[in-house]
Amino acid sequence: MESRKHAAAKLLRTVPLLGAIRAALLIGRVQTPHRFRSKRQFWAYCGLALETRSSADYRFEDGQLVRAKKPVFIRGLNRNHNHDLKNLFKSAATTASVIHGPFREFYEGLLAKGMQPAMARLTLARKIAAITLSVWKKGESFDAEQLKPQAA
Repeated sequence: MESRKHAAAKLLRTVPLLGAIRAALLIGRVQTPHRFRSKRQFWAYCGLALETRSSADYRFEDGQLVRAKKPVFIRGLNRNHNHDLKNLFKSAATTASVIHGPFREFYEGLLAKGMQPAMARLTLARKIAAITLSVWKKGESFDAEQLKPQAA
């Protein structure tokens, strides 16, 4: 396989559910992880970012411009993305939700908090994408400690 020539392929295969084929596809589509400053930019490229829209953010009250207190409307996932990468991470999340491993425990924890299964799989796909980007950028193997919830 051509991807064996890349040092990144060996690193990416340390992430559970990223086998040789998914790692090769990832390397081919992304080229370098340093294109993305943060995981949010990577999520947007992969089609895993939530798209929000709003209008009329400000209004006039007593001659003053005041910010409206309307909530921002979530319109779903972004449309301009790399379809292969979205398929890669969503299929990895779907597989992770049914087989035993560290990602399944994370998924079941989300369900236990009352999250809907579809949203839990999306959150899991985003987590896999974030871990993959981190592993690739840092050049370190996967560590299950990366699945621990972060302090907000």
